[in-house]
Amino acid sequence: MSLDMYAEELIYRYEHPQNRGKIEGSEATTHEENISCGDKIDVYLKVSDGKIDEIKFEGNGCVIAMGTADIVAENLKGKKIEDIEKMGKEDVLKMIHIDPGPVRMHCATLAMRATKKAILAYENKPIDTKTKEL
Repeated sequence: MSLDMYAEELIYRYEHPQNRGKIEGSEATTHEENISCGDKIDVYLKVSDGKIDEIKFEGNGCVIAMGTADIVAENLKGKKIEDIEKMGKEDVLKMIHIDPGPVRMHCATLAMRATKKAILAYENKPIDTKTKEL
């Protein structure tokens, strides 16, 4: 796929998200925002046997933030929590196949940062360096 096709995928996911919504009775949730640009997201997780069973998000923001949130949610379903804890910026970039550059990187990593914070809170663990760097 060309970069234009990946950009089109982000736009499509922004306009037609497959993982938008709230999970009633979620085991883990968090709110995260980019103060500099106004992107906001709430992430909801259902967890069992150390894996993400269900993940949804609500929020508003730019195409990169919300399109990536939908793609990240799709990619994290069924993954082990311990594997997600190790993920960082490079993993997000592999999922979306686009490097948004330094100015928009915080948009692309918003959903992963929120998801990892929800997982760490669920496990009563402190925020780690890799999560802070997102």
